Amino acid sequence: MTNSIVIADDHPLMLRGLTDFLNSKGFNIIGSASDGKSAYNLIVKEKPEIAILDIRMPHMTGLEVAEACKKNNIDTKIILITFDKEEDLYDQAKVFNVYGYILKEFAIEEIEACIKSVISNTPYFSDEIALYLQNSHRERPKEIDCLTKSELKIVKLISNNKTSQDIADELSISVRTVDKHRSNIVAKLGLDNKPTSLSIWATLNKHFL
Repeated sequence: MTNSIVIADDHPLMLRGLTDFLNSKGFNIIGSASDGKSAYNLIVKEKPEIAILDIRMPHMTGLEVAEACKKNNIDTKIILITFDKEEDLYDQAKVFNVYGYILKEFAIEEIEACIKSVISNTPYFSDEIALYLQNSHRERPKEIDCLTKSELKIVKLISNNKTSQDIADELSISVRTVDKHRSNIVAKLGLDNKPTSLSIWATLNKHFL
């Protein structure tokens, strides 16, 4: 379906309000969900062009849905709506190829422009967020200097979405050795132990490697 849209939010009033507003504007809303897992299943089943997701939902967050879509090569363009203004969330949104990120307090005012922008393959972020995302003056993390040549090589490969098996094959070492390196890198960089933390860091700092 052309310009088909799925909406997910665990707040019934927000879900209903956004759905009614977009229907009144002539957009093709083909489904809605009140939690992340249901939203992801709906995306897999209906393959909408766009999915508008709240970030904080039960079972799966909007970011986790975006991550699953990227991992499984699902073409649906993700728009996230949120009250959150933490920079690390914006960073993760970039890594997971999120096309739109708007603050809930501006959702009704901005969602129509956001959808039209995304349909034309142009990412759209609320002004308050765009100022941060467009800041190209990120400083080179000093932690990079703590990494060995082997660790740097592995981080570069991780930034190119290589799995531990891919890296092991390319460097002719065992997966166990790669995982040991990864563990050491995570410790040196001061990252948490979430499976995606290192890949997010590597992607965001790719141009410094």
